[in-house]
Amino acid sequence: MENVKNWFSNPELIMAFVIKYGGQLLLAIITLIIGLWIIGLLIKGMKKLFSAREVDPGLQSFLLSVSGIALKIMLVISVISMLGVQMTSFIAVLGAAGLAIGMALSGSLQNFAGGVMILIFKPFKVGDYITAQGESGTVKEIQIFHTILNTPDKKTIILPNGALSTGSLTNYSTEPQRRVDFTFGIGYGDEIDKAKEVIMGIINRDERILKEPEPFIGVINLGNSSVDLVVRVWANAADYWGIFFDMQETVKKEFDKQGISIPFPQQDVHLYQTRQ
Repeated sequence: MENVKNWFSNPELIMAFVIKYGGQLLLAIITLIIGLWIIGLLIKGMKKLFSAREVDPGLQSFLLSVSGIALKIMLVISVISMLGVQMTSFIAVLGAAGLAIGMALSGSLQNFAGGVMILIFKPFKVGDYITAQGESGTVKEIQIFHTILNTPDKKTIILPNGALSTGSLTNYSTEPQRRVDFTFGIGYGDEIDKAKEVIMGIINRDERILKEPEPFIGVINLGNSSVDLVVRVWANAADYWGIFFDMQETVKKEFDKQGISIPFPQQDVHLYQTRQ
């Protein structure tokens, strides 16, 4: 501490230090300021280029972020070398620190790699409805480490990209059209042709149901208490759930009007009285 006080109290030492290192420090500061300005221009240029090429917004954000970080690291290393720091030792320390951090954050690095794979191969995009890792929802945001889903009941689900990129995934929004499947049971005493006619009439009245591919109705199972009819119709993906719910309600009402029964499980219980 005494040496520090003596150093600051000696104008000659201070002046000698400024003369020796002041130019390097000033040049390093100027280089840092100009370098940051140039990096900003490069990032803006890349952003305009990506927009002109219609690159996916999620991939744009990732590439711009990684490019900005890489360029700034290179700039800082250059500035440090201008100050006379031995870069060999600095890079060795930086590499050792990077290895230690990488081992500690191995799970995060796996999620990072998964995010890169998702952004490159695009198994889904923002706005798609997917099922993955036992969860379902609409993709709200694709981040580098996580993907955020919104469920129909407004819950937010965060899935790690590592597991998401390597596990099985169902994307319901890839195709513009979807098939809607139903199963309706009728009693063994009811007429199959009449039930088919009632269902087909409902299908023909619903403008959301596509004419091509043609709707299909057939017997799929002879159950213990019912004859099961399978109904398969095609619709635009946006109309899927509306048709799914409306069809079941309408079929029940029409079956009631036409006297067609919808059986439910029944059990006969026989009581025997024994004499004492």
